[in-house]
Amino acid sequence: MSQQLRMETEVLQLHTRHPFIIARGGRSDYRTVWVRLTDGDGHEGWGEAAPSKFYGESAETILAALVVYADLLPADPFDIEETEARWAQLMRRNPAARAALSSALHDLVGKRLGIPVYRLWGLDPAKAPRSTFTIGLDTPEKVRAKVLEAQEYPILKIKLGTDQDEAILRTIRDATDKEIRVDANCAWTVKHTIQMLPVLKEFGVTMLEQPLPPEALDGLAEVTRRSEIPVIADESCETAADIPPLVGKVDGINIKLAKCGSLREAIRMIAIARAHGLLVMVGCMIESSIAITAAAHFTPLVDIVDLDGAALLDNDPFVGATIGGGQVSLPSGPGLGLRRR
Repeated sequence: MSQQLRMETEVLQLHTRHPFIIARGGRSDYRTVWVRLTDGDGHEGWGEAAPSKFYGESAETILAALVVYADLLPADPFDIEETEARWAQLMRRNPAARAALSSALHDLVGKRLGIPVYRLWGLDPAKAPRSTFTIGLDTPEKVRAKVLEAQEYPILKIKLGTDQDEAILRTIRDATDKEIRVDANCAWTVKHTIQMLPVLKEFGVTMLEQPLPPEALDGLAEVTRRSEIPVIADESCETAADIPPLVGKVDGINIKLAKCGSLREAIRMIAIARAHGLLVMVGCMIESSIAITAAAHFTPLVDIVDLDGAALLDNDPFVGATIGGGQVSLPSGPGLGLRRR
């Protein structure tokens, strides 16, 4: 292990205000892994790994992967590009673990330079789009209550993927006239999605996220050809290598650190998507303000923001980027700008 950097890990027990339910299921309790890298001068870099069963990770696999990655910590924390490449080559299927280390390195470098990470990239945080706030699957009564609780957020993202989707949209529309976007989390077929398109239009939906299974690229192309609203690929797009096959088949991609594996990979994905004329969205898992803040630092580069993972919690242990009123607000401190609550 590098003598210059020392790694510590801690499992975080996070709890959502309501059970967070999507088409693949849901729960209220989540375990993520907090990573801290410390240099010889006492600077700390923080990162967070939010495991997803869908991508084959758990808190236990993340902790095991971090033990292996610890042997490849850089002698110079500024050597981020080569370090991330070594980590990806060593074990490719641990994106959340690598994303935590990537965030920690960027945080550490920003602190050593005394500037926020967004300034490392020359970005203006005031240019970040407004974030959505997600309404998960639930009973009509609880959906109405959640919409009322989300009164401060101007854009809602509605989880669909059940046999009651039209009723859910009607419940939402009866409760609010806000902009709504929907996410079916791979639960629909091509036929059903096409049948739903006029329904989505009727209820004023402005975005459709991942209606089909990840591998159904031809189906996504058919849906996109027929849809009047943008179709965004999430589960179909994990890393930059997934973008070229999606060109002409969707309108945009959703980047998540926990699936792409690093901040630098996220920046590459943005550049490649832009080169192909695709919309760019940044999303998240259920995670604390550490991971949310890391992703928030590149929001000035994207079109659509969905960074409500920490806002859905009732026990976020950290303070960082916020989305109050839908406005992404980045801390001005060096690195990621995080602190403990």
